[in-house]
Amino acid sequence: MTVRFAILGAGRIGQVHARAVAATPGAKLVAIADPMADAAKAVADQYGCEIRTIDAIRDSNDVDAVAICTPTDTHADLIEAFARAGKAVFCEKPVDLSVERVKECLKTVTEEGAALMVGFQRRFDPDFMALKKAIDDGQIGKVEMISLISRDPGAPPADYIKRSGGIFRDMTIHDFDVARWLLDEEVATVQASASVLTDPAIKELGDYDSLNVILTTASGKQCTISNTRRASYGYDQRIEVHGSEGSVSAENHREARIEIANANGYTRPPLLNFFMSRYTAAYANEIAAFVDAVANGTPMPTTGDDGLKALELADAALKSVQTGNAVRIS
Repeated sequence: MTVRFAILGAGRIGQVHARAVAATPGAKLVAIADPMADAAKAVADQYGCEIRTIDAIRDSNDVDAVAICTPTDTHADLIEAFARAGKAVFCEKPVDLSVERVKECLKTVTEEGAALMVGFQRRFDPDFMALKKAIDDGQIGKVEMISLISRDPGAPPADYIKRSGGIFRDMTIHDFDVARWLLDEEVATVQASASVLTDPAIKELGDYDSLNVILTTASGKQCTISNTRRASYGYDQRIEVHGSEGSVSAENHREARIEIANANGYTRPPLLNFFMSRYTAAYANEIAAFVDAVANGTPMPTTGDDGLKALELADAALKSVQTGNAVRIS
């Protein structure tokens, strides 16, 4: 079976998924929709697909699945519309910034019997997948403590921050998902601290740029998360998992994996500087996993419920910062 795709949104992430669809065996990019005509034309010209409206794609007989890459405030409505139209849906995180709206949306997906996958690409990174396999294979014993470091080279534009839902819902939400994936046990309490250290304008927008979070499960497993919007040395993405019989870690990716030794000391090339270059393979693997699930009718590897639980942790972390107290997850 060839899964026939349409991409909704021809912006940065839409282009990433268009490239992944075009390169995935068993997938075909049929259409692109975007109100910005130049952006849509660029994707259509590059991949040989048609430009259509979202409504036309919804009603198309030659589209099996859509990838929703539009602004966040459109996600839930589009998921519901395409679920009712009988299309499989891949949606970039989050489903919505409101937990209640997400629950309403997922209720519709369930009622329609639709297939929905929420995009958490880090689960599909080759290094992180190998780390997870080492845990599942019992190589480090039982997981006890996890450390996640995710630091961006710089903050996004102010217009993006205004509509992002804040750093916990926009950036840390990836770490919340990875934490749940690696802990393999739901989080019971969230303790967070956040401040503005990089740009006073971010505070004026009601957001933070520097934070630490401690997640604790009912059995006592712990995960610490460190995020900042300013890492002067590049895109810092590291994981360490400590277990009862050892530990496993995943290091940063660099422009080249070499080390130079001379009279000036030991030096290595700089880190990759952007999430799209760091996670190129992850995005490709993610779309391939979605295509496989659609083609074979198997469960989606990342679900709407995963999106909901990560958002609930984001909301709890924000509440913890605002109150100064740990927040228990019901």
